[in-house]
Amino acid sequence: MTNAVVSLALLGLSLGIMLGFAAKYLKVEAGALVQEIIAMMPGSQCGQCGFAGCNGAAEALVNSQAPITLCPPGGRVLAQALADKLGISTDLSGMEDQVLKVAFVNENLCIGCTKCFKRCPTDALVGANRQIHVVIKDACTGCGKCVEVCPTESLSLRNVPVTLETWHWPKPQPLLLAS
Repeated sequence: MTNAVVSLALLGLSLGIMLGFAAKYLKVEAGALVQEIIAMMPGSQCGQCGFAGCNGAAEALVNSQAPITLCPPGGRVLAQALADKLGISTDLSGMEDQVLKVAFVNENLCIGCTKCFKRCPTDALVGANRQIHVVIKDACTGCGKCVEVCPTESLSLRNVPVTLETWHWPKPQPLLLAS
């Protein structure tokens, strides 16, 4: 019995050491441009762009496989910054700034199925099986993935109410001068 335990422990230790060396010496470095773009992204890993996370989106941007306007949470500001970084000229006039939204649970309809937990990329939903769920507003990115899978339609996206913490001074609109 002890021989089996010792042999499995030694096997696990040796494989762990080999994996550690392989991870260190066979690591593929991402390009510097990809790392800079990842740093510019919101980092919420919400998947609204169609990629698994911000890393995949950044690689697609560098390889010209995705449009500059792929990140809805980043909005126009991020799209313009990405265009400047990549040296691409783009027309952002058709792009609307997304209004910040968070998920809301209608407690009368929620059955506690936990399907929304599995889809939330930021773990913003709290609750248990067959109990009412609650949304942590600070963690919610408003991606809407939980709304898509809710069988009772108890989840919806609502605009974030304007409070002293969320209010910001509006950006001035450029004046259109008639020539």
